[in-house]
This record gives sequence, C-alpha cells and structure tokens, in this order.
Amino acid sequence: MRSFVACILLSLAAAGCCAPVSDTTVQDEHFAEGYLKKFFNLTQESGPAARRGISQVTKKLSEMQRFFGLQITGTLDADTLAMMKKPRCGVPDGNIARFSTFGNGLKWEKNDLTYRIENYTPDMSRAEVDTSIEKALQVWANVTPLRFRRIYSGTADIMISFGRQSHGDYYPFDGPGGTLAHAFAPSPGIGGDAHFDEDETFTYRSSRGFVLFLVAAHEFGHSLGLSHSDDPGALMYPTYSYRNPDTFVLPRDDVNGIQSLYGADPTKDPSVGKPQPPTTPDACDSTMVLDAVATLRGEMLFFKDSFFWRSYPQSRTPQQTLITNFWPNSPVNIDAAYENRRLDRVFLFKDRRVWAFSGYTLVRGYPKKLTTFGLPRSVAKIDAAIHDVESGKTLFFVNNYYYSYDEVRNRMDQGFPKRVAQTFPGLNNKVTAAFQYRGFTYIYSGPYMFEYSLRTGRLHRVLRNSYFLRCTNF
Repeated sequence: MRSFVACILLSLAAAGCCAPVSDTTVQDEHFAEGYLKKFFNLTQESGPAARRGISQVTKKLSEMQRFFGLQITGTLDADTLAMMKKPRCGVPDGNIARFSTFGNGLKWEKNDLTYRIENYTPDMSRAEVDTSIEKALQVWANVTPLRFRRIYSGTADIMISFGRQSHGDYYPFDGPGGTLAHAFAPSPGIGGDAHFDEDETFTYRSSRGFVLFLVAAHEFGHSLGLSHSDDPGALMYPTYSYRNPDTFVLPRDDVNGIQSLYGADPTKDPSVGKPQPPTTPDACDSTMVLDAVATLRGEMLFFKDSFFWRSYPQSRTPQQTLITNFWPNSPVNIDAAYENRRLDRVFLFKDRRVWAFSGYTLVRGYPKKLTTFGLPRSVAKIDAAIHDVESGKTLFFVNNYYYSYDEVRNRMDQGFPKRVAQTFPGLNNKVTAAFQYRGFTYIYSGPYMFEYSLRTGRLHRVLRNSYFLRCTNF
C-alpha cells in the first residue's frame, strides 16, 4: 500500500486560534470521536480491554493531550476540543515526538532529484509559482546534500500539480475551506508527488490566503520522508502557520529531522553568513528571559522570540503559537507590550516603532514612532511597558529609568524619567517585562519576577518568571 500524507489545512479562523468552550455538546462528542479515529487510530471498543472497562476514547484522548502538551485528563475538556478545532494537517499524530520520519527506509537513495510543475494556479502569476516552488525546495537543499533540478517534460521524482475534487490519485480534495494540499512519501510511482487544492486561494506573500511557499515547503518535507513534529515552531508541525516568506529560516527541529535522513552538506559551513535555525522556546526553561508580557481581553500573553503563550482563565495550560499566526502584520522578537483596556488595544514595541492592534487587526496609521508617546528621540528602544488601570498611566522602562505617560491626556507626565529603584524597591537590575494582574504589578528582571503594589509601593514577593507561565511537562 502506498505511503501517503494528506494535509487537511483548514481555512484559518480570524487568528488561527479557537476560543475555549465551557460545555461540550453531542455534536462536539461526535466531532471528537471522528477526530480521534482519523488522527489517533481510535477503534471500536471490543475485546478484553472493553470488558475490563478501559475506555479507548479515554486512552486516545490522553494520547492526544500528551502529544499537544495539554493537561492529561482523558476527558473532552475545553482545551482539548479547542485544539481539535484548530486548522491542521491530515496525517495521524500518534507516537510523534519532535521531528519524525515515516520509517521503513522511506527516503530517496540519491541526492540529485528532479521536479516538474505540471500546471499552474490562476491565483498567482506563473513566475510567482515558479519562484515559490524553487524557494520551497531550496529550504531543504540549504541544509542537506540534496539538489533539485527542474525538468519540463517526462516524469520527475517530484511531480507538482494543482487540481480540484477527484484529481487522479484516489484522494479527492473537498472544495474551499477543506483540504489544502497533500503529498506522498518517497517510493516508486507516485511517491514524492505533491498536489495542491485549486479550490483554495494561494498567495505569493500575503497572509490573506495561503502562502504557496509555506504550504509547498511543508509538503516537500513529506516528499523527502519527513512526517510531523510536535514542536509548534517546526515547519512540519501539523497546523498551518503564516510566516513572512522573505525572512523564513528553517527551524532547528526540521533541520535535525531532514539531516537524520540525508545528513548535512559537508561542503557548506552553516555558521557563515546565514541566520541560525530558530529553536522553539520551552516554557519549562528556568533560565528563559521573556521579551514581554501583556494582557488581552482577559488573557495573559507571554512573548519570547517569534512565539507567545496564551493563558486564559478557562485554560489550565498556556497555548504556544507563532506571533505572526495571531497578528500577521506584527514584528517578532519584540521589546515590550501592553494593553489599554479603555481603547481595547494592545501595543507591541520593537526598536523605535510601535504597533497597535484591535483584536487581530492592525490599527490604521500604525506602526508609529516611539516619539508618538512623547518619548525623547534619544530613546532607541524601550525595555518594558505597563498600563496601570487605576491611574490611567502607562509606564515605559528604559535602562534604569522609567517614564509615565497619561493615556487620557495623550502626553508624557512632568518630572520624568525617574530611576526605577526610586519607585520599585529591590529592583536593581534591568527591567525586561511587566504587566498587571488582579491589582498587583509584576516587574520582570531576567528570570525573576517582582510582585508590587503600586498603591503602597511595597514589594510583596520575588518569584520565578514561570510562575504564571506554567510548565507543560506533566
């Protein structure tokens, strides 16, 4: 039987994220059962296990929760159902760790491979399609001895085509909003081929639709022998994530995976003149220094590198996602962030600019310069920001000083900057992040977090920065 990978990349909801639900319905339970059958090999309960009262559903729910880093309850809770409803790829996820391969020797036994583009999508120009496919293959060639050569007739190792519904491989597409693409693992015949659903909208760079380069790079990972990874930052993670194709660098987990099959290219020094493969931050890293912390409509957001964790009241486990998956127009590796509830906006800072978002939407006129807040031109970046709900002031931390900005009057307060230690006793090192929660102000400095009352100026506790960012290793 042919080795097959079918990617069901569902059309993204507004942010590619699902809100938690409080109660499950019969419809939810039927949906979950179908999900577990498809992705975690749930079978009809019978035999000794069933007679002993061991529920296969409970077992498979626990298996799924373990894979996605959720609280292992064995029940269809809100977090689990929300994860099930996220856009994803159709290959089963059971027993996948960080990078995974198909096994059984499913790899190409040569390093020089050919590809052929059989037809084109009308969504993009032919030149854009050609460039997207070439760049997607080059992603893998950059870190291996693999080389790809395009041919224009005959049968290539990787045949690439766009099609609708039944398109000749016994795995029909399902129209708009369903299957986006699928690919076949290395093997004779159809092995290595990649098909894209013409009923979807493919784009060259825009986040409005699916970036063909990103989809193709993921599919070509399957064409070369990679299965899925449980690393949410990996290109081979089951769900589609928007990333800027102009700055994309293959993540470390994917590099490790493809090199486990084909090795590294001994003729190239990966440390010379190229960005290093990014590594996904680990919430359990006790030495991690967060870039920023903010709130958003009752959630807590913890930023690190290209990622952030979302923690909301109904959840027991923060969910990690790419920043650009939530805000496609956002910068990454940000310096600071804060929420203004009165305006219903969250502000993200990087270098000399600030971005404002209302929900998922970039506010018209942004990004703007830091001087918009009245900060002096000499400030090249801020280290942290926090909005005090009670006073309506926003504090900007710069080195060992902080400024106070009046959000109502839209102007900087007189008498600033002041030294941080003057208002926050015990805080002698650089501030790295800050936010407020349930009346307390939390100031981060390196791997530690200081809990203050702004009203009294009293320091209550010094905690590890993982206090709110709960570790997901159970």
